[in-house]
Order: sequence, then C-alpha cells, then structure tokens
Amino acid sequence: MAGSLGLGLAPAAWAADVTMFAAASLKNALEEIRAEFEAQTGYSVALSLAGSSLLARQIELGAPADIYLPASPDWMDYLDGAGHLVAGSRLDLLGNRLVLVGPRQSARGISGFKDPALLEQLGRGKLAMALVTAVPAGIYGKSALQSLGLWQDLHPHIAQSDNVRAALALVAIGEAPLGIVYASDAEAEPRVVTLAEFPASAHAPIRYPLALIRPADRPAVLAFYSYLQGPDAQAAFLAAGFDLIVE
Repeated sequence: MAGSLGLGLAPAAWAADVTMFAAASLKNALEEIRAEFEAQTGYSVALSLAGSSLLARQIELGAPADIYLPASPDWMDYLDGAGHLVAGSRLDLLGNRLVLVGPRQSARGISGFKDPALLEQLGRGKLAMALVTAVPAGIYGKSALQSLGLWQDLHPHIAQSDNVRAALALVAIGEAPLGIVYASDAEAEPRVVTLAEFPASAHAPIRYPLALIRPADRPAVLAFYSYLQGPDAQAAFLAAGFDLIVE
C-alpha cells in the first residue's frame, strides 16, 4: 500500500496505480477511503496531502497527479485555465464550515465573536491560521475576520502555517491559544475544542471541487474517481465532518 505523502512526492507515488493530490484537511477521510478502495479493488492509491495552492503549482510543473481535490474552486480554476483538467470531469464534491478552536485542556468558552473573552483568551498568544493569501482555509479565515470587524485587532497575532492541519497542530499542542480551521479538522483532533462557528455569510462558500488531471485514462484512476462519489466514500466524508454537495 502506498503511504500518505507530505509536501513532496515519495518514490512510491510513481509506482501506485492512482496518485491523488488533495487538500490537507481531507487527510483522515481520504486515508479511510483509500484503505477501503484498495481492499475492494486491489489497486494502490498514493495520497499527496498539502495546501491546495502548493499542489496546484506542483501539478502545473508536471507532478504526476491523476486526481485533484482542493479546498477551493480558485485553484481548480487555475489548473482549468492552464488546460490540465479532463473536460467534463469537474464537480463540486464537498462543503465545509469554518470554526474557531482552542486547546481542550485550557480553552474557555465564549458567547460569540463579539465576546471580550475572545481577546482575553488570546492575550499575547498567537492565532493559528493557514496562509491568508494562498491557502483556502487562511483565505476564508481572513475574509471572515474582516467581515466580523476583527481583522484589525487580530492581525498582529496571526501565526501562519503552510496548511490548515499545521495550524490545527499548533493549537492541539498548546502553542497557540486560538486557531481558525475547518469544522472537519476540529472533528478529527481530540485535543482541541470548538469555541464558535463562523457565520456562513462571513466568507465565500467552502467548496471542494473534484477533477481528473489529464490524461487520466487508466482504469484504476477512473475507478477511484467514481468511488470518491459513491456511497462508501460519502459516508466516510460525512463521518469526518464534511458536508455533501448535492447537485
């Protein structure tokens, strides 16, 4: 079985039947889905999990991705404009929500984003976020803070990470008293607690589009692409805290 990959491609990725590039926030769900798919079909799947922007740029430079599942339509648009997608293969697969989290052992509850206890809890500490100019979770988070009138006060405290799971880790280990992550990330990490959910109106809809990367003409690739849309995968995504997009 090919292992999960980090920011680069391990040699095993070249030998796998399918190589999927996906947003880091999908880690838990995709590892479960991959295991079930491999058990059912005998095909092997390599996962490269990182920030959507980094993965898009790697694909543009020729990285051997077969399937792409970012956390924002923008980076799918980027690859589509460059002619990397298989025509007609793109669809919105998943949705998500944005939440404010704190370390479970030390976080104190707040009544909302206008509660003075939010800034008191932050103190001189850091607000962990993904990159606010490149990574979808960071972009959504900045937009939400601006919409709620909090950006000016919180901006000096922000500690930016390469992807949302790295931001989550800072909160989980107590290095940051607050963090902005997806609801699915909070669901996956028992060491954090959700303090508040951002209003959906405070940021653009969070969508995870799925597409095949050219040429994607091998049976294993097409099988996994279909499996990701099927009932077993949908159940895993729902259990991991994602929303399903019904078109």
